[in-house]
Amino acid sequence: MSYAVTRTTLRGMTHIPSPAEELRLLDAELRQLDARRSQLLARRGWLVATLDAARPRAVTPPAAQRPEAAPPRVQNVLLILGGTLLTIAALAFTLVGWGHLGIVGRAAVLGAITVAALAAPLPLLARGLRSTAEAVTGLGLALTVLDAYALHEVALGEVDGVGYTAVSAAALAVLWTAYGLLPRTAELRLPLPSALAAAQLPLPLWALAADAGLFEFAAALLVTAGFNTAVALRVPARSVRVAAVVAACGMGSWGVLTAGGLSLTATGPSAAARAAALLLLGAAIALTAAWRTARLTAPVGGVLLVAALGGVPRVVLPEVWTVPAYLACAIALLAVLRVPSVPEPVRRGLALASAGVQALAALWAAQLVAVTLLGPLAWIERPWSGAPSDIRAAVTAEVPWPPYTETAPLVLAAVAAVLAFSGRPWARPTALGLAWATALVFPTVLELPYEAGLLVALALTATALLPIAPTASLLPTAPTALTAAVLAGVTSAHAALLALAAQSATLAVLTTLTVLFAVATRRLPQLAAPAALAYATALACAIGAAADWQPQHTALLVLTVPVTAALLAHRLGSAHRATLPIEATGAAAALLAIGLTVTDPPMLALVLALCGVITAATALRPDRRVVGYASAALFVLATWVRLAAWEVGTPEAYTLPVTIPALLVGALRRRREPRTSSWTAYGPGLATTLLPSLIAAWADPHWTRPLLLGLAALSLTLLGGGHQLQAPLLLGGAVLALDALHELSPYIVQVTDALPRWALPALAGLLLLVLGATYEQRIRDVRRMREALGRMN
Repeated sequence: MSYAVTRTTLRGMTHIPSPAEELRLLDAELRQLDARRSQLLARRGWLVATLDAARPRAVTPPAAQRPEAAPPRVQNVLLILGGTLLTIAALAFTLVGWGHLGIVGRAAVLGAITVAALAAPLPLLARGLRSTAEAVTGLGLALTVLDAYALHEVALGEVDGVGYTAVSAAALAVLWTAYGLLPRTAELRLPLPSALAAAQLPLPLWALAADAGLFEFAAALLVTAGFNTAVALRVPARSVRVAAVVAACGMGSWGVLTAGGLSLTATGPSAAARAAALLLLGAAIALTAAWRTARLTAPVGGVLLVAALGGVPRVVLPEVWTVPAYLACAIALLAVLRVPSVPEPVRRGLALASAGVQALAALWAAQLVAVTLLGPLAWIERPWSGAPSDIRAAVTAEVPWPPYTETAPLVLAAVAAVLAFSGRPWARPTALGLAWATALVFPTVLELPYEAGLLVALALTATALLPIAPTASLLPTAPTALTAAVLAGVTSAHAALLALAAQSATLAVLTTLTVLFAVATRRLPQLAAPAALAYATALACAIGAAADWQPQHTALLVLTVPVTAALLAHRLGSAHRATLPIEATGAAAALLAIGLTVTDPPMLALVLALCGVITAATALRPDRRVVGYASAALFVLATWVRLAAWEVGTPEAYTLPVTIPALLVGALRRRREPRTSSWTAYGPGLATTLLPSLIAAWADPHWTRPLLLGLAALSLTLLGGGHQLQAPLLLGGAVLALDALHELSPYIVQVTDALPRWALPALAGLLLLVLGATYEQRIRDVRRMREALGRMN
């Protein structure tokens, strides 16, 4: 009986099953359903297997292979190959196979084949076979070329081949153009680009046939390029326009390069004018293309204009004015920027061309700037060897003077003026740099006297410092001020190097530079203050050398710079951005002072001590506490150097000056921080003296050092035990034990020699037995000792 029937039956009666009985009935029904479902699934599986076995196997056709080449592609390959083979056959027939025919027969055969090849595309186009028509058209065009060749060989053999080729190319260009413009053949893509390709040959070949010079040949190339440009601008067909652009670029580049070579090699005004005319033609073509199509071919036209207009003055003026002439033409191009009718791409292109020429001119003038800056480095190897006759001789002491650079200041000044009036944000610092370069090379170009050149360098340094002076109102922007500061530093170094030639000049220039940068410190201290300190250091060395002082005595004068740096840093405070550069410069000056006294130990000890005083004063600032370690190191080094100068060999003389301050510092630290470990407070200081003294005591044959070391170690042990400090207790006890062992070692050796060989192993075994017997007690004693030591600090 199913669960549903049972439920219905029970509902018809008055008795209703309890939930437990109803749940039992429900579970029994579910088990029956699961069993029935399993039987049905097994039967279904058997039936499916039986039907699959009885069904006949169908032959599955193989997957269709994907074609490797699409039909249109195969068609094009076949057409191209067929046209090529027919062309080759026609060429072979023309050159080889028609010798047995007469003139009339030859003309008839070639004419008939050519007419058939040119007429065949018409019905092919009518039937929609365009690709086949294009292939046949290519064959017909090739046959026209063979017709022209055959005509020359049969009837015009005495005519010059180059000239005939030029005329034939022109005729074929006209013929192919007319053929490509016919109403029925206008759909073909091949005739018009082919006609354009043939049109590239007549003028250059005519120039060669007429034995013309390079000028006529370049003119032919440029005229052809102009024709190509006109075609590219006027013809709407894309294939023709692409071919025209490519041809215009190729022929134009060839013509422009030829004309440029003529301009550079021209030796007279006539030749230069003819080359300029060619360059103007090229510029007109490029600018016309830029004007009509709004393309950026204008930079090329602008450069060609500069080359054309500057080529004539180049041969008329001296060579020193060649670059200024081209630069003037480039600057003149900027006048176009104020003409509103000129399209924006053309104006932008001309501006780029002008900027490029100006950059090249400034780069040419930069060679003189480099010589002016790097030339004075030669005076480092021979200082105070005598002032040269003029400033150019001072600059070119070991480097050659660049030829034809006397107009470099004019070039730099012109470019600087253009940038200054351009209004660009980046132009003002660049213009400032170019103006500085102009003033820098001006004295060398004019060959001013040596003293005048130094004055100009100092004046240029002062001028460069104006933008960072407190009351300066010129050039107030931050990039300009930074540029001016860098230029001031470079110019000051240049002046200092130039001044090395003479003693008086060195002292005067270094003094002036120190004062100039000290004044500029108020506005830009992070750059000016280190420079002032650096020049003050150099001035101190120069004063010492001028006074014939020894280097170790000059070091005392150099130490005034670290003192000044420490005072200035203290005044500015750690938050100021110039503090760190000032301190770094002072530290470098201190290292220089130390280096000057290396050969004199007593003076070296004094300088180290003075440096220790300076660093100790710096360490008084809360933000520079770490400098105190450097101060302690300097004092220790000063003490050691002094002891070495006195030829003291006792190690305690070197270690006690370190131990005593270290112990005092440790005591102060424990007083401020009672939780500080005794190992941290006293361990380093005690070890500094105890360990070297212990080593020396073991190697000392006398009894004085071991006795004193033992007394000191005993005192430390008692102090450590009395104050419950681990470091003095253990260090003192260990040193005391080792020192006592050293003193008793001779007697131990004697006793060891007197005992028989079995005595020592026997004593060791006896000791182990005793320890084993009292192991637990010993462990308890060791634990109590460890706890006692742990309670000590």
